[in-house]
Amino acid sequence: MKLLNIGFGNAVAMERIIAIISPDSAPVKRMISDAKERGILIDATYGRKTRAVVVTDSGHIILSGLQTDTITGRAEG
Repeated sequence: MKLLNIGFGNAVAMERIIAIISPDSAPVKRMISDAKERGILIDATYGRKTRAVVVTDSGHIILSGLQTDTITGRAEG
């Protein structure tokens, strides 16, 4: 299993990731609030601003304090 570092000592299994997206659009903000209500939101920002949203195949939404470009660069490299 290959893990992807999403910042601040947190990692996600790469084969479980569906998308890494920016949190700025209204649909993504709705997706985050829905996940919070359903109890499937994981906040890995450590109190920092959310800069990337990781969507997994299990439906979990993971918030990261790193930029989407940084995370995708780590996934590719």
